[in-house]
Formats: sequence, C-alpha cells, structure tokens
Amino acid sequence: MTMSPAQTLIGDVYPQRRSWGELPWLDRVAERMRLVVQRRLFANQARVEAFLRRVEREHAALATLTEGELQVILVDMYRRLRRDGLDDVWVSRVFALVRRRAGEILGMQHLPHQLRGGYHLLHGRIVEMDTGEGKTLMATLPAITAALAGMAVHVVTVNDYLAQRDAQMLGPLYAAFGLTTGLVLEGSQASERAEQYRADIVYCTNKTLVFDYLRDRITLGRHIEPLIMAVDRLTGRTRGSILLRGLQLAIVDEADSVFIDEARTPLIISAERRDAGAEQFHAEAIAWAGRLEEGQDYVMEGRVPHLTQGGRLRLQEWTAGLGGLWRGATRSQEAVRQALWALHGFQRDVHYIVREHDGVAKVMIVDENTGRVMPDRSWERGLQQLIEIKEGVPVSPEKDVLARISYQLFFRRYLRLCGMTGTCREVAGELVDVYGVGVVRIQPYRKSRRLLLPTRIFATAEGRWEAVVVAIKRARDAGQAVLVGTRTVQASEALSERLTRAGVEHLVLNAKQDKTEAETIRQAGQGPRVTIATNMAGRGTDIQPDDGVLAAGGLHVILTEGHDNARVDRQMMGRCARQGDPGSAERLLSLEDELLARVVPACKNVLVYAIATWPDSPVLQWFARGLYRFAQWRTERAHRRIRRRQLDFDFQMRQALSFSGTME
Repeated sequence: MTMSPAQTLIGDVYPQRRSWGELPWLDRVAERMRLVVQRRLFANQARVEAFLRRVEREHAALATLTEGELQVILVDMYRRLRRDGLDDVWVSRVFALVRRRAGEILGMQHLPHQLRGGYHLLHGRIVEMDTGEGKTLMATLPAITAALAGMAVHVVTVNDYLAQRDAQMLGPLYAAFGLTTGLVLEGSQASERAEQYRADIVYCTNKTLVFDYLRDRITLGRHIEPLIMAVDRLTGRTRGSILLRGLQLAIVDEADSVFIDEARTPLIISAERRDAGAEQFHAEAIAWAGRLEEGQDYVMEGRVPHLTQGGRLRLQEWTAGLGGLWRGATRSQEAVRQALWALHGFQRDVHYIVREHDGVAKVMIVDENTGRVMPDRSWERGLQQLIEIKEGVPVSPEKDVLARISYQLFFRRYLRLCGMTGTCREVAGELVDVYGVGVVRIQPYRKSRRLLLPTRIFATAEGRWEAVVVAIKRARDAGQAVLVGTRTVQASEALSERLTRAGVEHLVLNAKQDKTEAETIRQAGQGPRVTIATNMAGRGTDIQPDDGVLAAGGLHVILTEGHDNARVDRQMMGRCARQGDPGSAERLLSLEDELLARVVPACKNVLVYAIATWPDSPVLQWFARGLYRFAQWRTERAHRRIRRRQLDFDFQMRQALSFSGTME
C-alpha cells in the first residue's frame, strides 16, 4: 500500500532527503531506470489525456453546484488526499475545483496545456513551456493539491519582485481553499521569516531559501537527525529558533537558471574577520601585479591569468627578504595571481558595479546569467578585497566560513522537486543525473507566429553597433516596439549613447536600474518604444504589446551578443510573439565578442578579414555562425565540468566532515 504525503511526514520534525553522499554508480543507474519507467507509466500521452478528460468532466459537474456543496467537496478532498495520497481520481477533482475558483477570483481559468503542465509538476518533473503561456497560474494546481495533501510547499522564484507579485496575486485563490500564503523577502527579519515559513504555501527566492536552510543547519548541528529531533521534542529540549518546516515540495520557477546557471557558485554563511595585516597584504599584491608585464611575466587564458616562469622568478626577487605572509613562495604566487585576476579578469560595469550603499561606495557583483546585481554576495579567497582596492573603495573585512552548500546538493534534499522554465531541453540529461527530475515539453496553446530574421555576423564590434542602430530605427519607424538585449551593463550604456546621438528615444534597463525593472518592462510594449536591456529582462516578466504595436508586427527583439549558453539567447528571443501574438527577432553579432575570445586566433583572424571584405557572402556567414555555435558549445561544456567538480567537492567535503562529527 502506497503511503500518502501526510503519512510519510508524520514523526519527522524536519522532513528532507538525507542522502548526504553520492550514490554508488549502480544505484545511479537504477535511479535512471526508475525515472524512465516512471515516465512511461505516469507521463505517457494516453494517461495524461485520460486525466485531462476526467478534469473536464469534474469541472462540468462543479458548474451546477452551490457554494455550500463546493465546501463539502473541498472538505472531502482534504480528507481523501491525506488518506489516499495523490491518486488521479482525487487530483483531477482538485484541479477542476482550482480551475473554477481561479475563474471566479482571478478572472482566469486554467487552459488544457496548463492542466497538463500542472499534472507533470505534481509528479516531480520540470515543465518546459514557452514565455507567456501562463506558468505562474499553472503552478497553483500542484501547489494547492500538495498543500491539501499535507505538504509544506515552497514556490521558488529568482527575485523578490516576482515572489511578492505572485504571492499577492494568488493569495486570495489559496485562501479560498483554506490555505495560508507566506512571503519571505531578502530583507525580512528572523522572527518574521519563521512566521511566514509556517504558512501552507511559501513564496521566496532561491538564495533566501538556501541561506535560511543553512541557518537551520547551524542551529541544529548534529540534531538534524529525525530520531534525535523526536527525542528533543518529547523531552522539551530546544536548539533555538528553526525557520523552515523541512524540505518537502519545491516548485522552482526559471528552473534552468537556478539548477544550472547558478550551480557553479556555492552559497556560504560567514562571519567577518578584520585583519589589518591581510589588508596590507592585498594592497601589496595589487602593487606587485601592476608591475608585471603581460606576455613576459604572465599570460591570460581567457579571463584567467597564469604566471610564467619569468614572472615567478621576478616575483621571487621582489619578495626576497620580506616576512609575514610573503614568506612562502606558493602563497606569494597565488596572491599575485589573484591580484592579476582582479586587475585584468574583472571589468567594472561588466562583472560588477560600484554603487553607493548607506552612504558608502561598495563593489557589487553582477550575475552574468541574469544581469541582476547581487548586493549580498562576495568573491572568495581575497578576490573581493583585491577588487575593492583596485576601485579605491573601502575594503570589506575577510570572512570565515560557517556553513556552505551548493544549489545542486540543496535541491537534491527535497522529498519532491519540480520546476518550470521556458528553456531547459539542452540540459535535460544533466537535470536527470544531478536532481533526478525529468523534463517534459508542453506545446503552446496557440501556434507561434514569431518571425526569425537571418542571423548576421560582422567583422568588428563597431560594424555590429552601426547595424543595430539601423535595425532599431527600421523597426521603430514601422510601428513596432523594440527590445535590444545586451550582455553587459557597459554595452547597454554604450548603445544608449549611440541612440542618444542618433536622436532615438529609449529606456535602459540594467543592474544599475534594477529597482525600476517592473515599470520599465510594463512600458516596453506600449507604442513604438525602444528598450535596451541586459538579459535581466528575459526572466519572469511579460512584455505585453498594445494593439497598435501588434498591428505593426508586434515586439521586435534584437540580440547583440551571444551569451555563454544558447538557453539565455533563446530566452531573450522568446520575449516576442507570446501567446500567438505576432513578433520578430534577429541576432546581430560580432567576431570581436567576448564569447569568441578563446577561439583559435588564426582561424578567427582569417574569418575577420574575409567577413570584412565580403560581408554579405552566404558561405562566410555560414562559417561565422558555425564558429559562434562552437564557441558557445565549448563554453557550455566548460561550465558543465565546473558544476560537476563543484558537486564532487561537496560530496568529498561531506564525507570528510562526517568523520569529524560535523555536518555542512
């Protein structure tokens, strides 16, 4: 007999998966086979279509019932789900009831493709659905069903704005089912967080959720084990204030961004450690690095510097006789290498910005995948302090690590995990291997009318920007709204200056204007408006063109530089032609783009000359597009290796810590 979600949670104060280490290879193979069998049984077309027909019948039957009769059905569903679990018979009735209530309260009823996606989410899969197809509304189906079944539901978004928007919009729908809605923002106080996490359905960001979990781990220590926690509860002992109710069900929005793009960076809780000697050491390292010559003393491999033999000897001469931290050769070389990385591998308004915070200038990291600023995140191993010295801002204290975990390890601990996104088919295999979740593609409700113009690649960045201005004017004069995607803050501001000189009115959205993001996006489709945005505009928000723009051809998207992975490009292009609306998109790229910096120079140089001489040659354009795709593929492969090493390191750390009697 299968146990219901409510029954499996009884007796565990902090429910979660406790497979702290990596499974043996044979178990991993068995897990892969289990997912294949599960998909054939529960995700096959015949079963899903039968479920949808059952929902339609239930919805038709509910249409004639009174309010009192609906309440009786709701109480019955609450009892049956907790007793029998997520049986299709009862789930279909809940879906039908949610569909009716959504129409009454929100003025929106779930469409068949949203019902299909909700079914897959409830069964622990990642749903790929095009932009504008209603993922936010779709998530209410599994959230309400699982909450009624007794599970604590976390709906995870990528920023506070989306979490607050969705919680406020959907809260009345949840209340109609007797469910409470929680909202945890980055600035929430600890007491407020604990209260919000006690709600049935909690909206929060991925970063906030992971840090709160780490705080619970620090509080609980070894008492995280179910038996120890049960004894503590019986004896009245407490380990302090616990925030979460465990890790039961997570519905992750923009799942590829959270599971893949952010998986390379571990999340760390640390304590400040002020050391005047260390600050002086960093300042001296920057000074030494500034005296080294590229090519002779160090070489750059992409953005990463490496000291040559000559550079190591020169550094050894300079530091001879110095004491303190400069005494060891290995430590000295690593410090100077980090200083070179700070000087030459990180650019202002590309990888970070400098912003006033509480009256003090501060270096803030810009997320390369979303274009959003991350004010509470810092680099490790002295890199943050080195960049602060480089920019001449107050140096922040170094930090001692108290707890750390990666997104990969954290989300594996949920009893039930699912997600939704517009772009994840490229990484479906990795999602299965790391998180144990399959990917299902949901076709759009209406056929896409997106017009993809030919990709054009220019020999130089200057030629590309000139073509971008021409393309913007052409689309704007035709009455279309225009969204121009740039990779960095610096590029968005440079293009803004060009448009200003050309007399083109426009709005700019980047990490420096992140507080006005919602309003800028709202205006982006109103009239023949031009909006320049880093890829922060490609996540979580809809651009809705007005009637005049739709009549002129809809939103026109121009991508000016390829990103490290093709998914981000596809996400940006997906901003146009939503829900069957007209729209168009084009890529205007350059052989001088950062993505191509690590491509074989000889091959690229020949192509640059050829494209400059014969810019309209179909054969040369075909070769240039192939080179660009190769550069993206190679970068994606490198990032995949980094994620794998990060996960392996996590497993090794947990194995080592288990011997020392500590965790995390």
